[in-house]
Amino acid sequence: MKAPIFAAGLFLATGALAQDNVLTVYAGDYVVSEWGPGPRIEELFEAQCGCDLQFKPGDLLPRLMLEGERTEADVVFGLNTDVTKQARESGLFAPHGVDLSELILPIDWTDDVFLPFNYGHTAFVYNAELTQPPASFDALLNAPDDLRLVIQDPRTSISGLALVLWVQSVYGDGAQAAWEKLAPKIVTVTKGWSESYGLFTDGEADMVLSYTTSPAYHIIAEEDTTKKAAIFPEGHYFMVELAAKLAGTDQPELAQQFMDFILTEDFQSMIATGNWSIPAALPKEKWPEGFQQLDLPEKVLFYSEDEAADLRDEAIEAWRAGLSQ
Repeated sequence: MKAPIFAAGLFLATGALAQDNVLTVYAGDYVVSEWGPGPRIEELFEAQCGCDLQFKPGDLLPRLMLEGERTEADVVFGLNTDVTKQARESGLFAPHGVDLSELILPIDWTDDVFLPFNYGHTAFVYNAELTQPPASFDALLNAPDDLRLVIQDPRTSISGLALVLWVQSVYGDGAQAAWEKLAPKIVTVTKGWSESYGLFTDGEADMVLSYTTSPAYHIIAEEDTTKKAAIFPEGHYFMVELAAKLAGTDQPELAQQFMDFILTEDFQSMIATGNWSIPAALPKEKWPEGFQQLDLPEKVLFYSEDEAADLRDEAIEAWRAGLSQ
């Protein structure tokens, strides 16, 4: 009887050891999709940590707020500054402990809790077949009503929220009037980005709300140079994606190792084509060739987390009221 008892003990010990080496990362659904950065991140990190990185996809902040201190997450991956005030005030997060001197962002970043891993700018993407794409935001508002736009709902989409904050930044008290001008051109408002972009690539829209980096995917993955981002002199809303460490993690060393990993060249070199965004800590000369060809804005518009939180409801209401006229 001793052999089975020994074997059972060995199995239990091995299972406990495996459990001790699991890092649980909450991430958006897009991260773990086959075209998202999750599989490559998992491969790269597990090669150096000797652990099991497990992504748990889904809504990030709502899930964390519901679970509170009972959360299984060690790290959260994919927040942005439009929601970080609520996240910070939850008290669930710890300082990231990472040296920020390697960051190359169009804004100064000193946050000691939320760590950038990539960034982009909200933009309207069009096909080169559109002979006279709007050259400014005002030109977009005043374009013929047969111009077909697809956008995302700011109540359910990060990019949709970025758009209403972008309009708020450009037009201020005139935001509702701007939406009233834009409304006849909007073919549909989708729940999320993927549905919108699919309609655009299927030819159902002339322009889609997306990012300045979206054409890089077509250039690199499809050898297609016909997709462009319209660059507006009024400026473009800046979006940065963030990771953070949970204060209550039961894997503090692994969580810190993951946070340190984010700004390494291995991670940063991967994230451009892994997430089709601009790496937060990789010099431009090291960007993939397709990224070198992108049209990028000279003027960046950005709200701090306090400003974004204060303006969120106002910006969404201006959108709702403008589109209901």
